[in-house]
Amino acid sequence: MTAAEPRTGAPAAAAALGRAAYRVERRIEEIVRAPDGPGLDGWRVLDLLADGEGHPMSEIAAYAMVPAPTLTKIVDRLVDRGLVHRRPDDADRRRVLVFGTDRGRELHAALRPRIAGVEREILEALGADAGTVLAALARLD
Repeated sequence: MTAAEPRTGAPAAAAALGRAAYRVERRIEEIVRAPDGPGLDGWRVLDLLADGEGHPMSEIAAYAMVPAPTLTKIVDRLVDRGLVHRRPDDADRRRVLVFGTDRGRELHAALRPRIAGVEREILEALGADAGTVLAALARLD
């Protein structure tokens, strides 16, 4: 196989998905880049917390796709910037919930339209196949 020949099969699919994910993440990273923005992982945290609910660290780690120790550092930075705060869970005092602050929700609201623009571009690039592609990707979860 030469470099000009298209790859096929599972390795090609994995490579194509990886490249697409990388490009999308880089586009979003440009929007949420620190020092003014929260960074990509911080954005994922703020995006989950934008629902106004408190979430346990384990749920946030899964949503942000980071290991628990890494999430602790991310949340610490967001706390230092006044974007989130921790509070014991009223239902289970052993568990801590993380909430967005007013400042965190304002930052999320300011960044969200630009992120939505990237998402719209992705859907436009997928065209009529967008629903099928998204459904197939959801099955990979």
